[in-house]
Amino acid sequence: MKDPHDVIFRPVLTEKAYDGFEDKKYVFEVDPRANKIEIRQAVESVFGVKVQSVNTLRTLGKMKRQGRTQGRTPEIKKAYVTLKKDSKSIEFFDGMAQ
Repeated sequence: MKDPHDVIFRPVLTEKAYDGFEDKKYVFEVDPRANKIEIRQAVESVFGVKVQSVNTLRTLGKMKRQGRTQGRTPEIKKAYVTLKKDSKSIEFFDGMAQ
């Protein structure tokens, strides 16, 4: 099994993510190779909460140009994690969206 801190990279802190805090919905940037089961286990072990569902979203990197050379920005994968109603909220996010 992977280390949970290798699966979850960072939280996504946007206005849309802040709206979900009241409903116990959190957004994380995760390893593109991680599946939903690994993401669920990582969130439960790192934050000590009970996860109800995990939805994932992959975004391709944008094409960028610098003169004649061109390339892509990195591809990322986001996980939308919904906690169970009887679970406690994640303390890291408490007080951020008020």
